[in-house]
Amino acid sequence: MKNLQFFILLAFTLVNASGQNLRVATYNLRYDNPGDSLNAWPHRISCVTNLILLNDFEIFGTQEGLKHQLEDLRKGLAGYDYIGVGRDNGDQKGEHAAIFYKKNKFRLLLSGNFWLAEKTDKPNKGWDAALPRICSWGKFEVIETGKVFYMFNVHFDHRGETARRESARLVVRKITEIAGNTPCILTGDFNFNETHESYTYIKTSGLLRDTYDLAGIRYAPGGTFNEFDITSKPEGRIDHIFITPTFEVIRYGILTNTCQGRYPSDHFPVFVEMNLK
Repeated sequence: MKNLQFFILLAFTLVNASGQNLRVATYNLRYDNPGDSLNAWPHRISCVTNLILLNDFEIFGTQEGLKHQLEDLRKGLAGYDYIGVGRDNGDQKGEHAAIFYKKNKFRLLLSGNFWLAEKTDKPNKGWDAALPRICSWGKFEVIETGKVFYMFNVHFDHRGETARRESARLVVRKITEIAGNTPCILTGDFNFNETHESYTYIKTSGLLRDTYDLAGIRYAPGGTFNEFDITSKPEGRIDHIFITPTFEVIRYGILTNTCQGRYPSDHFPVFVEMNLK
């Protein structure tokens, strides 16, 4: 009888834990630039969509997507929705830092956006940034278990050194203000690698940890920015997934798949499987 009770308890524990399993990713889509020739968006959309479906991303942050690109993705990803606004006008204009999620897995409770700038509540460029930069966030509930977490998604400036440094401080502060003690995931294209001072600031903030360091299984053959060059050997991870301590990381991967002899984007997606404790 005791053995039977033990196995029943074990089965219940495993089922309950599986309901808290999350498959998270970050993916810079590369904006739709006709000058990319055969790497332009119309030639890549099916590859991007199928890569997401193959790896079963349940919730993922995207960067650089224009409104029509996001709508293309939504059409190709049955059962997904997304949140986020264009960085140029707070509506549909310009690149988005959109978050896609499975509607049968997560319930969206709240969402918002802020700009990576001194004035966070309206479209503008911050510090020495070359372009307006935005963070989009959502508060989600895991439908099966009722567990709640926040997800923040960013795209830092590619030129402004001060902008990257101040954006890192701003994001940590905003996460604390918005999410409080609720579990939190931060995804994005940070435009700095693991040797940069701003990476160190986030990692040692006491709030967030890098999933790369925590994974029990890790596949990371190189960097995450490939420039569409399949002969290159990228070094340095500029796309990251950070988490608060309430998550356990199972697997981490930089997905270097090609499609028809080309990369689906000029960045590799970063995928993490984790448990919300």
